[in-house]
Amino acid sequence: MFLSLLWRLLGRGPAPAYAQRLASWRAQSWAHEDAPLTQRRCVVVDVETAGLDPQRDALIAIGAVTLCEGRIQLADSLEVVLRQEEVSHRENILVHGISGTAQRAGLDPPEALLRFLEFVGKDPLIAFHVMFDETALRISLRRHLGLTLRARWLDLAYLLPALFPVHGRSARTLDDWLQVFDIEVGQRHNASADALATAQLLLIALERAQRHGHSDYRTLHKLEKAQRYTRYQSAATG
Repeated sequence: MFLSLLWRLLGRGPAPAYAQRLASWRAQSWAHEDAPLTQRRCVVVDVETAGLDPQRDALIAIGAVTLCEGRIQLADSLEVVLRQEEVSHRENILVHGISGTAQRAGLDPPEALLRFLEFVGKDPLIAFHVMFDETALRISLRRHLGLTLRARWLDLAYLLPALFPVHGRSARTLDDWLQVFDIEVGQRHNASADALATAQLLLIALERAQRHGHSDYRTLHKLEKAQRYTRYQSAATG
């Protein structure tokens, strides 16, 4: 861990032990945007941080679960805790349940982040309120690996109301949508549990989208963007 930190402090990017693995990830090609998500692999992501500001608060844990050919693959999942030099406050621990001992015993951040990259490959990423997860990951990847992540994300916080406009009038939070579809979560604010719950919402969204001929990433992303614009316009005029 000390050598990895020294190498980064010298401005030489990721330590040699990580550089080859990072190069292998970079060499992969991004998934084709026109491939139906129901016929390929995609990854649902959730993160936990040391606070509510992903630009300032440390990334503590990453949870991810995959969908492959329209089915949740529990055997193809990831959960990593990043080692923290300074553990988060007690109030924060009460939210995500990752103890100070677990935070100190986590993986070296570059190793944890590389495992995440190797797990997701170049497949599409899905989250609920992408900005939070994407920001926390982007900042941590840049800090520890010198990588600027330019992944393809879909945001269920906007895709769901685009596909279910009746519910979208009142459902805004993840808890709202879980209640709409009667989805139970073992432990909220646990990265893996929240990723699994979000994956179940994604299955529902994809089933609805297929009925209307919207199954590929490109089309679903357009629906998400249109919903963002509608919500922005509504907020601006309301």
